[in-house]
Amino acid sequence: MKRAIVLVSGGIDSLVTAALAAEHEEELYFLHFSYGQRTEGKERWCFEELAKHYKAKDSKIIDYRWLAEIGGSSLVQEGQEIKTLKDDIPDSYVPFRNATMLCAAISWAEVLDADSIYIGAVEEDSSGYPDCRESFFEAMNQLIRQGSVKENITIKTPVLHFSKSEIIMLGMGLRAPFELSWSCYICEDEACGTCPSCEIRLRGFAGAGFDDPISYK
Repeated sequence: MKRAIVLVSGGIDSLVTAALAAEHEEELYFLHFSYGQRTEGKERWCFEELAKHYKAKDSKIIDYRWLAEIGGSSLVQEGQEIKTLKDDIPDSYVPFRNATMLCAAISWAEVLDADSIYIGAVEEDSSGYPDCRESFFEAMNQLIRQGSVKENITIKTPVLHFSKSEIIMLGMGLRAPFELSWSCYICEDEACGTCPSCEIRLRGFAGAGFDDPISYK
């Protein structure tokens, strides 16, 4: 039985990654993290709907609120303006977030005897996060070989070198439910349309030639 854990934030990249995993794996296990992000409620709703849509065998929401306690990111600090760039790294970057989340996924993969962990990281058209680099995921895979009792677990990043428009076109081909995704950093009812994540999403849909199915202010 081919089992895979899929990290699902509720955004476009993780949605299309989940759609790809559904094409190649027999059993899916969805994993989501609540870490005090501003749109935590909306992201959780998207995750739960996507878990039902893709008929996940099991799903877990992990409490990672300690990331908000540590701080260092405008995503988890109310009242802090979200700026586009700060020393070439966006201030929405949550310090070492992907590494800590992958550690939880690796632990669950050991328990489930899963072979694959899917994460919708994007290097080419991302926000410049250092934990979205190909070299980072290569290092994490090596870490599994060194520190796990199940050495054949592999972290997979199928959209790593895609642009946002290419990810959307791929998702449309896979009939991914974009209406169940969310990208806005600030709002949970209607997307603001002006934060860096909304801007990237809107440019992606425009470049792909499709209308975004979610509503904007």
